[in-house]
Amino acid sequence: MSGLFICCGFAATAEPVVIAALGDSLTQGYGLAEKDGFVPQLGKWLAGQGADVRLINAGVSGDTTAGGAARVAWTLTPDVDALIVALGGNDLLRGIAPDVSRQNLETVLRTAAEADVDVLIVGMQAPMNYGVAYKQEFDAIYPDLAERYDTVYARNFFAGLPVQGDPTAVVGLMQADGIHPNAKGVSLIVDALGPAVLELVDRVSE
Repeated sequence: MSGLFICCGFAATAEPVVIAALGDSLTQGYGLAEKDGFVPQLGKWLAGQGADVRLINAGVSGDTTAGGAARVAWTLTPDVDALIVALGGNDLLRGIAPDVSRQNLETVLRTAAEADVDVLIVGMQAPMNYGVAYKQEFDAIYPDLAERYDTVYARNFFAGLPVQGDPTAVVGLMQADGIHPNAKGVSLIVDALGPAVLELVDRVSE
């Protein structure tokens, strides 16, 4: 796990909200210069919104929901106020059964709830490769758990990337592997997810 800490925004009268971003290579910043990764770009975006936040990059390349479930307890150190959960992409790549992914994510959310840590869960959308039933079952995991555990919810990590129009526009936002966004793609992802992170910050501050 990266030990990266990003400080963004400074307030004279209060401690910053500490948020751990629990995820995989998309969170970790695979293939990008450090400053171009998801966590640093999100930190810069939040600072631009005037949010006093310190982000911890808890992204591990290749991690599945099982990996997140295994390390969430020690990720939630006493100074962590909130948690972004962005896991599931590698479960999809491996064709892991949706009920297994659901159980792992529920472990993450239950652990956060027991630690009194507010959560933003970021959804993943399954492709049609495994059929309609798999997609429906997998896609339902995130909104179901968000409602059950009363978390902040963002429907899709990739929501900020264009899905219609010129297909070359999407290609131009991805790295050569076609899986990981490039710096420009991350910027669009952050723009789309940022408001949900601000909602998470507001919950902590209430």
